[in-house]
Amino acid sequence: MRPSVVVNVAMSADGKLSTRERRQVKISGAEDFARVDRLKADCDAVMVGIGTVLADDPSLTVKNPDLKSRRQQEGKPEHPARVVIDSQARISPDASALNKGDGLRVVAVSGRADPARVDVLRKKATVIVAGEEEVDLARVLDELGAMGIRRLMVEGGGTLIAGLVRARLVDEVYTYIGSIVIGGKDAPTLADGPGWIKEAEFARLTLVDVVRMDDGILLHWMVKPQ
Repeated sequence: MRPSVVVNVAMSADGKLSTRERRQVKISGAEDFARVDRLKADCDAVMVGIGTVLADDPSLTVKNPDLKSRRQQEGKPEHPARVVIDSQARISPDASALNKGDGLRVVAVSGRADPARVDVLRKKATVIVAGEEEVDLARVLDELGAMGIRRLMVEGGGTLIAGLVRARLVDEVYTYIGSIVIGGKDAPTLADGPGWIKEAEFARLTLVDVVRMDDGILLHWMVKPQ
C-alpha cells in the first residue's frame, strides 16, 4: 500500500521557492517553522530531491525535543525516515540527511547510476533502484509502503514535486505564501519542468483551510482524484 503523500512548501508572493541560484531564502517565520516541525513529526518519512540536498544539505530531522520525545513514546525513532530521490547517485556520503539523527535512510536511484557510488551509498542507506533513466516514483512509493511508511512528507524541490503531481501521487498540499517577491523566470516554483498544456492534465485542488501566519498566509489543499 502506497503512503499518503503531503507536499509542504514555502513560497514567495510571486510563487518562487528560492532564487534562480537555488539559494535557500527565509520565507516564513517561527510560527510556520513550528508547524512544519509538527507536520514532520507526524509523518513516517520525509522526501526531497537531490537538487535540494545539493543546494541546502538539509538534515530533514525533527527539531523540537518534545516532538522527538513523543515519537519515542509511540515506539518510533526520534526522526522520520529520510528519503532522497537521486537518479544518478550524486548525494555525498557525508550529506546531513544520511548522518544526522537516528532512523531509516533511503536513497532512490535509477538504473543509470554509477554502480560504485551506489555501493558506497549502501553503507549509509537503503538503496532502491527504480526506473532506467529516471527514478520511477510510483515504484519508490510502493517500496516505501512495503517498509511500513504510511504518511510521507515531501519538502521539495520543484522537479520532484512536479514528478509526483504528474504521476498522480500527491494527496494534499500545504503552501505557505510569504510577504516577499523573489522574481526571476528561472527561479524554482512548486512544480517545475515543462508543465502541462491541456487543462485535462492539470491537477485540481480543493481548498481545505486558510490561516494567517507570521507575515503571510498558509493554504491547505486536498488533491481531487482524477
